[in-house]
Amino acid sequence: MPDKQIRMTRAGGTRPPGPRPVLLAIAGDSASGKTTLARGLAEAIGPGRCTTICVDDYHRFDRAERAGLPITALHPDANYIDVMEQHLQMLATGQPILKPVYDHHSGTLTRPEYVVPKQFIIVEGLLPLLTKLSRACFDISVFLDPPEELRRVWKLHRDTGRRGYHPDQVRSELQRREQEAGEFIRPQRRHADIVVRFVPLEGHPEAPLSAELLLRPSIEHPPLSRVLSDNVHTAMNLTIIRDSDGTPVDCLQVHGHAAGEELHLLQKAIWSGVSDRREMPAELGRLGPGERSEPLAVTQLLLLYHLLQEMYLA
Repeated sequence: MPDKQIRMTRAGGTRPPGPRPVLLAIAGDSASGKTTLARGLAEAIGPGRCTTICVDDYHRFDRAERAGLPITALHPDANYIDVMEQHLQMLATGQPILKPVYDHHSGTLTRPEYVVPKQFIIVEGLLPLLTKLSRACFDISVFLDPPEELRRVWKLHRDTGRRGYHPDQVRSELQRREQEAGEFIRPQRRHADIVVRFVPLEGHPEAPLSAELLLRPSIEHPPLSRVLSDNVHTAMNLTIIRDSDGTPVDCLQVHGHAAGEELHLLQKAIWSGVSDRREMPAELGRLGPGERSEPLAVTQLLLLYHLLQEMYLA
């Protein structure tokens, strides 16, 4: 189905009756924070209302097979992109799919999973914004763009701690992937509605990471001016900067070094504008057992705002 047709179908044309799912894409390179961002959002929405899938499950080859190939998992030819597109179209129009499953721990392809779309669908992975057709399936799209040196530290820690790699293997794979990352992963950034960048405070690497969010005008963002009063500028500020292509864009900065009470008040002010009667979800900002990031919580709050706004438009 052409990308224009899928947009028309989702708008009401030939899709099944009833509310359609709201789809969020979270794209980015390996170990850029996609799963952490998606997991907190899914937990905040609730398992009965939200489905999360990873498009890395559409890998064409397992880890052992890729070892003998001249391409890596980042290359479209190493993935079933056409099947991914087909499944995204089906989910976007409320139809179930039989999704492949790639086990990142063992590096093998396992039993496929039957996925029934729920009210919200979060799609994360390396290549969800690769094609026009896949992009047409999403209501909101995010690209995670941490500093490369920080991402490499995260990848080394994750792959050696949870995926059974030796540090030298991880460093070698990072070098091997660099060309394809520049060719296929990073170009997806320009198609995202929101670019999220977690960064250390300059001169204070031990301080909590701050968040920088580029808010592009491709979607309507919440009216942040009402929460950006003089007494919260030390926690968050909004400026206009030049994007990498020279285009002016709003940049929301959420400071990790700000006082926790100030950031919490800011979060409550943002949550008050979200169309949800519940208390603000405690899962927001969670990094792991006993670990929390307030800038991550604010980022997830803004995405929740967009998801719930889209739900009422669907």
